[in-house]
Amino acid sequence: MAKFSDAFSDDFEKESSRYKFRLAVDGLEFHPFEVSDPVPTGVQLLEAAGVESRKGCSLFALLTSGDFEDVRLKETFDLRKRGVERFVCFTTGVLYPFKIDQSQLSWGLPTIQGSQLYELARVDDANAVFLDVPGGTDQLVDPAETIDLTQAGVERFITAPRLIEIFINSRSHFVAESLISHEQLVQLAFPGSVDPNVIYSITYSFAASKPYSGDLNAGHSVLVKKGTRFNVTPTVQS
Repeated sequence: MAKFSDAFSDDFEKESSRYKFRLAVDGLEFHPFEVSDPVPTGVQLLEAAGVESRKGCSLFALLTSGDFEDVRLKETFDLRKRGVERFVCFTTGVLYPFKIDQSQLSWGLPTIQGSQLYELARVDDANAVFLDVPGGTDQLVDPAETIDLTQAGVERFITAPRLIEIFINSRSHFVAESLISHEQLVQLAFPGSVDPNVIYSITYSFAASKPYSGDLNAGHSVLVKKGTRFNVTPTVQS
């Protein structure tokens, strides 16, 4: 009986000493695996996941900071000290570097899905991912779109409060709040407008609240959504 108990205890210790991790290959679809060595090499991590560690294969630890840390295949990685549970492997042999805010990442495919950028950026529903356009207007990344990473230079993405695209006199504008006033619309349509002899009439359509279209008088506001349209017309009082 004692021998059986000892054997059971030994088996339990062996089972409980296995170290779990999650690995994604050429994407962000993570699957659970485990190793018995708390300080495995990159090759051991790949072998545990059934991935062939061929030439050109790249392995990264996805750190809690959001950065990718290069895991050399023949060097060890301590699973106990880093608090790292997720790894990303690319088998293509080519890497495309980019940044999300201050986090440095690499991607092993020429394109990346907007939804994958959102997952890497770890944003909530109130925020969004934007493509940083130096000297221009930052572009909102739609989770459904595909981003080309082969363009010259390092792509940089930023996270910021989610903006709503509306159209004023057929021109695109982005606003942070869903409730927008008559006065705000006038300033967007005609920046710096202060002439007391000019009045502005505003009509709208495709609003987020009823009525979905109509006139917006001075001192009033309307709830907008993506695609809400406004016509702001100035009239000089005689």
